[in-house]
Amino acid sequence: MPEGPPSNQKVIAIYRKTELKQSTAADVLTLFDKPKYALLSQSKSIIALAGQKRKGYMTWFNMVSFDENSLIAKRKYAFISDEKPKQLFAEPWEGVDFRCQMILSQKLLDEPYANENARRIAILKEVERDTRDDTAEVGADNEVISEGGMITGQGMANLLTKLDSSPALARGFSDPNGLEFEEVSFDKGRLRMIVEGDIVTVRLQLGSFAKRGKLSFEGVGAMED
Repeated sequence: MPEGPPSNQKVIAIYRKTELKQSTAADVLTLFDKPKYALLSQSKSIIALAGQKRKGYMTWFNMVSFDENSLIAKRKYAFISDEKPKQLFAEPWEGVDFRCQMILSQKLLDEPYANENARRIAILKEVERDTRDDTAEVGADNEVISEGGMITGQGMANLLTKLDSSPALARGFSDPNGLEFEEVSFDKGRLRMIVEGDIVTVRLQLGSFAKRGKLSFEGVGAMED
């Protein structure tokens, strides 16, 4: 795996500039540019770019899933993992910052739910499933994407297990600080989720990143640090 730039800001910028229902596969490839320090992975409907920095202690990927017929973006992801973040007195040291945005299936949106918390939980389950499926599709030849998909999928799965016994906690998804929860591998996790129309926006932080507090993002178009 190549190692070097881009900066975290560049990874996030690619994510933000990819627009669901508008960006084409050609648009995304242009955003990815000609990666010198990254590995490009593709399938029939997914394009992903991944790399490492700081002697493998930091890994990252951008990934976009397209409608198979129109090749217009329907899901997008940004993943940053840092085993040695520059944050003193933080335990554990490791941290993950994951962002995704998806067009929700009509079947999910039309489903009758007992209450709003049940609806929120069902949406997060679809996000977790699609994240695992998309990363698995292009992860066979890309260890960073495969491992990143497992980490984020497990983080969401841990939260969903907690929600099985305490569904009322799902109210915290829209809180500016996100919903904080215990995470098996990273001690602490934090997730924020907002649904606007048929688009869901999620930000998940694990470990040292989850200790920083506010998980802000602006609408469906961006997630701010």
